Amino acid sequence: MRLPNDFEQAMTNILGKEEYERLAEALSLPAPTSIRINPQKIKAEELAILKEAEQVPWCKDGFYLKERPSFTFDPLFHAGCYYVQEASSMFLAHVLKQYVHEPVVALDLCAAPGGKSTLALSELPEGSLLIANEVVRQRANILAENLTKWGNPNCIVTNNYAEDFQAFSHTFDLIICDAPCSGEGMFRKDPASIGEWSLANVETCWRRQRDIVSNIWHTLKEDGIFIYSTCTYNPKEDEENVAWMVETLGAEVLSCHPHPDWGLTERNTHFYPHRTKGEGFFISVLRKTSTDEAPVVGHRKKNLPAQLLQQARRTLKVIYAGMEDPLQTDKHGRPNHSLALSNNLDRTAYPMVEVDESQAIAYLRTEALQLPPDTPRGYVLLTYKGHPLGFVKNIGSRANNLYPAEWRIRKQ
Repeated sequence: MRLPNDFEQAMTNILGKEEYERLAEALSLPAPTSIRINPQKIKAEELAILKEAEQVPWCKDGFYLKERPSFTFDPLFHAGCYYVQEASSMFLAHVLKQYVHEPVVALDLCAAPGGKSTLALSELPEGSLLIANEVVRQRANILAENLTKWGNPNCIVTNNYAEDFQAFSHTFDLIICDAPCSGEGMFRKDPASIGEWSLANVETCWRRQRDIVSNIWHTLKEDGIFIYSTCTYNPKEDEENVAWMVETLGAEVLSCHPHPDWGLTERNTHFYPHRTKGEGFFISVLRKTSTDEAPVVGHRKKNLPAQLLQQARRTLKVIYAGMEDPLQTDKHGRPNHSLALSNNLDRTAYPMVEVDESQAIAYLRTEALQLPPDTPRGYVLLTYKGHPLGFVKNIGSRANNLYPAEWRIRKQ
């Protein structure tokens, strides 16, 4: 792997020649594969791919796999039983445990494809509500798909810029901002990112990151927690941006309290592949210390989820609202697919048929199926190893497939 000369020089200045050589050597090795289970849907012992797996130290639900399986052809992946996530990013679980102990209203600002949003939904106290936002529509659709599969209803997916949240002044107790960056930490996992890197792009990124933070800062409550992260190493996008938040916006940096064995620092935590088992990652936790304007009043805790959803529908592009009770049927009279995957599913509402792996894959390809002859006609919920996959309509001679066409397995 040939790294850019400017990157090599910059990182040598930061780490020193000897440690940079260790980093470069680590980047030449295969990237570890890790997943995070969905504790609301499955237990670790139920997943065969976790045989001989190693737990991620900072995330109880995270595991390093011995080898990378074909996730595309695992029905449990499509059922939302686990999420494939880079291990360093799972450090968010450790941070949330440090600082969030009561139900909160949270925003994941740059959320696609959904790793940190699904993690937050698993880790935040019961009664919390998450708005997961993504500015690029195609990526927002992927985010909505992943959160639908995760099944936690306490979320809203939006497709907006940071400046579109003007109506949410002093609304959020917690904001997660995994800012778009120059991607230095992705060099091993995504070699194409090497060719896209340049010093000019670093300059563009740190300026864009400050714009994003500036436009969303007023939505954070006083004493609220702001979690800033990137998948890059350079101080312009990392430490210098954090220092700017402290000096300009009014914030204090909090310790992440990492374990000494993890090879991390207390504040402004960097993950390097030669120090920890994971990709490059930076995270800093800040507490808002300044009040920039009078907070919005009138939110009542009891009706807060409904009020926020109404406000989101008025001012934002809402593309999914899991917090609503899923409608039993869509406009065509068919049961909504989100109902099948929701943790609020009433399993007595529809007849269920358990399918084997080959049938499950056929279903996920949106192929027609044949069900056992004693299956009732009408809408039927398919399960695989007891986990709901989605609906079919049994018409006797065959079962019409109702799996979302845009989600189907295309890979041969």
